[in-house]
Amino acid sequence: MNDVGLLSAGEARTGNGFYQWGLEFVRALQAIENPVLTALIKAITVLGSELFYVPVVLLVYWCINEKKGHRLTLLLLLSIWINSALKILLKQPRPYFLDPSVGISAASGYGFPSGHAQLSLVFWAAALSGPLRKKSAWLIAALITLVMGFTRLYLGLHFPTDLLGGWLIALFILGAYYFLLQPLEKLLAAGGTRMSMIAAAMTAFGMNALYPEDRRFGALLLGFNIGYLLMRKYFPFSASANVPGKFPETTRWIKSGLVLRFLRFAVGMAGGVLCYYGLKMLLGEDSSLLSRVPFLRAGYYELGRFLHYGLLGLWVSAGVPWLFLRLGLADPPQVVLTASG
Repeated sequence: MNDVGLLSAGEARTGNGFYQWGLEFVRALQAIENPVLTALIKAITVLGSELFYVPVVLLVYWCINEKKGHRLTLLLLLSIWINSALKILLKQPRPYFLDPSVGISAASGYGFPSGHAQLSLVFWAAALSGPLRKKSAWLIAALITLVMGFTRLYLGLHFPTDLLGGWLIALFILGAYYFLLQPLEKLLAAGGTRMSMIAAAMTAFGMNALYPEDRRFGALLLGFNIGYLLMRKYFPFSASANVPGKFPETTRWIKSGLVLRFLRFAVGMAGGVLCYYGLKMLLGEDSSLLSRVPFLRAGYYELGRFLHYGLLGLWVSAGVPWLFLRLGLADPPQVVLTASG
């Protein structure tokens, strides 16, 4: 569908008044437009999309710190879900919906709140806290977020108010993350694995009930959470540690440091891609194999979509670490050596 077609006649008329100042702001910013700058900005803005965040959180989970990766993944999924639901609820246009001449680039869906603005602040503030002091983490996150916001304005994809809305929502999410995460984790830990699984299921189905237009996020959250809990209980691994030096001297270097982590990431991504497309062929679309079964045809799409992404989340959080253990690319925490040792 053409994105301009998302606007109703009433929305277009409203844009002629309220959104004029935002359009003027975007036009003024685009006065510096030139092909080199545009190419650079298009490259930078990709770093604020899911195509960037998904591999990065998986890199953290598989190769750096599995607990941190678990937290970042859940935080990212919840943030994307909130952003997507608000866009559908509010139905606010993008600048180029009202004036196609400012559309240097295009994007699907509505404009408010800006997902790039929201996700960049949420992700980088959470990801950098711990490795860096809190003040430094916030400063770097703010700089990255401002650059990302500039790219969205320059490309005509957002009004300034879209960015402001995204940043305010990000601050709300980060506040909940910093102040509620530890008490919630302690409460769930006290209830054991079963309680944690029940909480994950209730959260996922609540997400689907509140935003039934896209069930991917609830499915991924449920699958990833259950996979993480199963991994921790039955076959734990340490993403931060090297495999012990039990291999011959000629191959020991493969099992340590950056090479080890590169192998983990490569194996994990290859397995994830195969899992995604395999499940898509079997479950993910109306043309999938199971949708051809007569009693499954009616209304199958949403069920297949939920199963597709739920199983994908289960695979990347539990199946891939299990594969690492089987291939000798990781060991259980009780027998691992630290990266420095």
